[in-house]
Amino acid sequence: MKMSRREFLQASATGTAMLAVFATGLMPSLAAATTSPLAVGDDRKQFEAQTLDDVVKALGGSKAQPSSDISLQAPPIAENGAVVPLVIESKLPGTRMIAIVSEKNPHALTATFHIPDGTEPYIMTRVKIAETSKVYALVQTDKGFFYTDQLVKVTLGGCGG
Repeated sequence: MKMSRREFLQASATGTAMLAVFATGLMPSLAAATTSPLAVGDDRKQFEAQTLDDVVKALGGSKAQPSSDISLQAPPIAENGAVVPLVIESKLPGTRMIAIVSEKNPHALTATFHIPDGTEPYIMTRVKIAETSKVYALVQTDKGFFYTDQLVKVTLGGCGG
C-alpha cells in the first residue's frame, strides 16, 4: 500500500501527539476523567441542594445568619428571567466566598465565587431565574455564613421556559 505525503504527515502528527500525552503523564488523568462522571474536586454535589439551608450545609456550614453588611442589587421585576443582572458586595471582614441562591430554580445554588485574600468582595453578573422568587446573596467568612435576600418577579420565561 502506497502512502501519500498527506497521509504520512497526518500519521506522524497523531503519533507525535500520542507520544507527548504519554510522556507528560496526562493519560491516567484523561482516563480517570472519562470513567467518573465527577472529576476530583468537582463541586456539582453542592448544586443538588434545594433550599438555602441545604446549600449552607453542602458548603460546610451549619446555619446562615441575615446580615445588613451584604448589598444585593437586583431588579424588582425581571422582564426576562434568562438574564437577570445582579450586583453583590460584602462589607463583612474575611469574606472568602460569595454564592447566589434561588430556591425556585431547578438547582438552588446558581453560582459560587471564591474571593482570594486582598480582593474586594464585589460581584457583578447575570443569572437565570426560573420563576418569581427570593434571590439570596450568601457570603462565607471566617466567622460563618451570612446572607441577604431580595424578591425578584419574573415576567417572561426563565429556566422553565
